[in-house]
Amino acid sequence: MPVDAVPEKLLNWYDAHHRRLPWRAGPGEPRAAPYRVWLSEVMLQQTTVAAVKSYYAHFTTRWPTVADLAAADEAEVMAAWAGLGYYARARNLIACARAVVNDHGGAFPDSEAGLRTLPGIGDYSAAAIAAIAFGRRAVVVDANVERVTSRLFAFDGPLPVGRPAIRELADRITPDERAGDFAQAMMDLGSSICTVRNPQCLICPLHGDCAARAAGNPEAYPVKAPKKAKPQRRGTAFWIERDGHVWLVRRPAKGMLGGMRALPTGPWTDADPGLAEAPAKADWVEAGSVDHVFTHFALRLRVVTTRKPAPLNEGEWWPIARIEEAGLPTLFARAAARAIAAAQD
Repeated sequence: MPVDAVPEKLLNWYDAHHRRLPWRAGPGEPRAAPYRVWLSEVMLQQTTVAAVKSYYAHFTTRWPTVADLAAADEAEVMAAWAGLGYYARARNLIACARAVVNDHGGAFPDSEAGLRTLPGIGDYSAAAIAAIAFGRRAVVVDANVERVTSRLFAFDGPLPVGRPAIRELADRITPDERAGDFAQAMMDLGSSICTVRNPQCLICPLHGDCAARAAGNPEAYPVKAPKKAKPQRRGTAFWIERDGHVWLVRRPAKGMLGGMRALPTGPWTDADPGLAEAPAKADWVEAGSVDHVFTHFALRLRVVTTRKPAPLNEGEWWPIARIEEAGLPTLFARAAARAIAAAQD
């Protein structure tokens, strides 16, 4: 298909219809600071714009520069991230900020290759930051761009194996100038018009160039391989209460929810572990359970409570009335709510 007209059509549409986002500079405005572009791109990985906005505002207010973030207490950063999910991103955020300050004089590298040397920055993030923050020509492919591109060319290779081919197709339409605006235009088109279901083809600026629309089946793209069922695991969370406080621990730095405050928990296994690895000898009372889906498995977490704990190891007593300030990950925030609700029944 001829693609020469695609960049101009899309950029003209973007100039008139671009989204106003806190981390984005509009067409013709000075580019956003690399720190803010990087922070937003890390937060937006596998997370919606709506969910990110408040976190972005909090982070940029509390740590307005990369040097501020590099100097921050790691536990405070992890607590501020709580609820956003995929906590390895938060650990890499701190490591990357410190690498920029310690190894690059506080300035982000301005090329894809240089950016890829930083912790937590892969091919997609490096391309996005290079294009949006530095104006480099880079091919930026997220889920929205993937969908728009696969429909534009009616590319029927199944994901994820078809991703390299989709990137090559996106490369064919990425212009040398305004590559950052073009990438953001593709994202906006995918989020507002070329949506997963019920795409609004009649108002799409690329409707005359789209092979999937011409074939009458845009929703058939991108083609996805059948999803595999996620394994189910089980675990137990322990709510230990004393004088209006609950016992919280810090999870190991490496592993699931690493470095986060949490309720003590035993192993997460295929079979119910019962009270294995309970943090204290006590008469445990059932408080129900919560379900949570991680990237690679689903977890049913049983919640048990006690008010007569034996001596405990490392941890801290946290006021139950201020539990929302503890920065618990979503899983443990829900387990805490279950325990509190059970006590009120």
